[in-house]
Amino acid sequence: MSVRIGHARDAASAHWSVAALAALAWGASAAAPAGAADVDAQGTPPLRIVGDGIPEPLTATAGDAARGRALIVARASANCVLCHAIPDPALRFAGDLGPSLAGIGTRLRASQLRLRVADNLRVNPASAMPSYYKVAGLDRVAAPYAGKPILTASEVEDVVAYLTTLR
Repeated sequence: MSVRIGHARDAASAHWSVAALAALAWGASAAAPAGAADVDAQGTPPLRIVGDGIPEPLTATAGDAARGRALIVARASANCVLCHAIPDPALRFAGDLGPSLAGIGTRLRASQLRLRVADNLRVNPASAMPSYYKVAGLDRVAAPYAGKPILTASEVEDVVAYLTTLR
């Protein structure tokens, strides 16, 4: 499908043209098959999912494993220790609802880890684990998080960098 946009005569016309393009783009993504890229209302770049992973990092800067560990063990943002056991003797308490993360860097590639952190519901729709980066098409989202990712793209990359060290 192609769309041709002429010159806008006034601000109202320009606004309508932008709204029309946005509606066309939304309609195209809404009709896309499973596995296609998702775009959120904040303009977050689409996730390019290939097979069972996201092969390209979400940022141009490599993730930092130390920052990723801090996010994983923090009881605020990611709060991974609520559900997952982490092989870290400094942690006194960890959950057992989700699988242990011991050896996860051996079992899964960085691309697979990136998808599980960014949009785990794509991997397992019945999972209780939230999609930490994706915001479009979710339900049962707490009001403070509506339309916003739990983790930024840089934070997702930090978490992935740490998880790949768990061998």
